[in-house]
Amino acid sequence: MTRLWFRLLVPVAAMASMGADCGGEDPPPVEEEDKVTLSSLEVVVPANSELAGAPTQTSNNNLDVVRYNDRTFLAWRTAPSHFASEDTVMNVASEGPDGWRFEGSFTMGTDLREPRFLVLGDKLFLYFAVLGTDPFAFEPQGMMVTEYHGPEDWDAPEPLYEDGFIPWRAKVENGKAYLIGYVGGENIYEVNGEPIRIHFLTTTDGRTLEPVVPGQPVVQEGGGSETDFTFLDDGTLVAVTRNEAGDEASGWGSKICRAEAGDLGNWQCKSDKKKYDSPLVFRNGDQVWLVGRRNMTETGNYDLDMDELSAKDQTEKYLIDYSFNPKRCALWRVDPDTLTVKHEVDLPSRGDTCFASQLPKSADVVTLYNYSNELDGASDCKQWPNDCTDITWWVGQGQATIVYRIDATFP
Repeated sequence: MTRLWFRLLVPVAAMASMGADCGGEDPPPVEEEDKVTLSSLEVVVPANSELAGAPTQTSNNNLDVVRYNDRTFLAWRTAPSHFASEDTVMNVASEGPDGWRFEGSFTMGTDLREPRFLVLGDKLFLYFAVLGTDPFAFEPQGMMVTEYHGPEDWDAPEPLYEDGFIPWRAKVENGKAYLIGYVGGENIYEVNGEPIRIHFLTTTDGRTLEPVVPGQPVVQEGGGSETDFTFLDDGTLVAVTRNEAGDEASGWGSKICRAEAGDLGNWQCKSDKKKYDSPLVFRNGDQVWLVGRRNMTETGNYDLDMDELSAKDQTEKYLIDYSFNPKRCALWRVDPDTLTVKHEVDLPSRGDTCFASQLPKSADVVTLYNYSNELDGASDCKQWPNDCTDITWWVGQGQATIVYRIDATFP
């Protein structure tokens, strides 16, 4: 966030209620046999406590999980609040038959976010973004990489790729390693019209990054930033991009995209007025699934169709409106043919929430890791998504958040 954005928000914050009625748009009924069902949740990282001896602060968010050497590795950011801080710590712990084990932590006297694991053969890499210390600015400095050698034994983190690059997702699909991220993130809140560029990369050694399409690292340019993707059986790519900065051509919210197997540099995208923050995209069976934030308003839209305003004014207005409404973290279905998204179910979540990662548990069960404002004691928020008194996203960012996991059983 820039100071400009903060100045815009403060007068509204003074008038905003600490609670809000979580109505939201009721999704259409789903046939029982076609529903995703959720288990009860388990808190993994409590606030102001510890996990495996690693101290946790008030805010515990931006996370990633991966299976490596028969253990589940979890990386997460812990800090005094959601906002940038010199006291931010990036913790790593792993769980095995012996329980949780501390694997190490990283501090750089500045904000650290977006941890991303990548397993290549017998090697485990961790990438993360370095930002600034101003709590009211988004100051991307670049990406770091480190390699794991054993408990509390990592390479010293080193800068990798372009200045200002923010990694968004690292994964292996069909035996090939990918890393997708963006540059120009400082333009999201500067409202200066400068484009953000999404880079689609691959690697064979964890440290050398090359464009998936030779000679074409950039696959999108404009208002889009956070992007995740998966592949269909025929090699077609399906992706979801957060389009918060927006533009007059595509509007604001998200882009749902598709690229044919033989033309992965040619992304065909459809605009969506909803903004699926922190998108996680994956396959289960023949279905493409998305985990992303849900705006709890009558329409759920981020783009409010204020076309009479300039692009700059729309960007500022939509951000303010979005910040002072409650949120959920939701599971959605993505139609790869129509490039549309349909709400499936809300995860237990409220306020400041939604930065998910997933691990397959069986053919039809996926374990989802996510963060949210604390749920214990929120007796009026036990039913999701409705019938609760909630806090807004803006208020939630200053309150305690925890990391939890929950099993989703797919039809």
